[in-house]
Amino acid sequence: MPLRLAPSFREQLADSDRPFVGMWVCSGSPLLAEVAAGSGLDWLLIDMEHSANTLESVLQQLQAVAAYPIAPLVRVPSNDAVAIKQILDLGAQNLIVPMVSSADEARAAVAATRYPPQGVRGVGSALARSARWNRVDSYLQESARHTSLTVQIETAAGVEAAADIAAVDGVDAVFVGPSDLSASMGLLGQQTHPEVTAAVEEVFAAVKAAGKAVGVNAFDPSAADAYLAAGADFVAVGADVALLARASEALAARFIRADGISRASY
Repeated sequence: MPLRLAPSFREQLADSDRPFVGMWVCSGSPLLAEVAAGSGLDWLLIDMEHSANTLESVLQQLQAVAAYPIAPLVRVPSNDAVAIKQILDLGAQNLIVPMVSSADEARAAVAATRYPPQGVRGVGSALARSARWNRVDSYLQESARHTSLTVQIETAAGVEAAADIAAVDGVDAVFVGPSDLSASMGLLGQQTHPEVTAAVEEVFAAVKAAGKAVGVNAFDPSAADAYLAAGADFVAVGADVALLARASEALAARFIRADGISRASY
């Protein structure tokens, strides 16, 4: 019997009448991914760039969250065609590619997600979970419909090129990373500096002018509120490891010592 895949992140955003709110899953734990999947949030970001996630752990997390009404996205470690092919073949439908600072880099990311002649993705659907081992009818012909590509702007050069990046056919959304962006602007660790927030909103305007969805990472609730008010279509407002770190510190402060130290989550 033919199988149906879940709607892509692109389709879910387009069908929503409000911005999507989500969180990161960086622990590599399928159990924590499943806990987060049942939270009522709209989307999860399984990270392979700054965490210990492997192909096997990403597969386990995708399987763990599949039963829940939440959109899982996987951030690949880099804009690499081999890595993108492998992660798509695991069954990840929605990818985030980090550090995209030019239209050419965006086009390379698109090509890595598409089969020839539109791209360079290797064909292995009969062996892969992506097509449910050829149980999804016409997967090879319709794979672009089943997948979404979000590229991440997180450098000053990316801000300057935002309009060109968003205009690339096959880029469905742009996700702004204020942490690396602040570093690129000489403001390391100052994600909410006025110059950084102004740059983020500059990207918002360019991406929206291109008719694409735009999101941002904002663990500071005030920053998240401000970006939502500025038109963000999706925001990431926390991470499993950061939530655990801050909550465990609060327990220590409450029951052992009150050292008054407050640490940022991102």
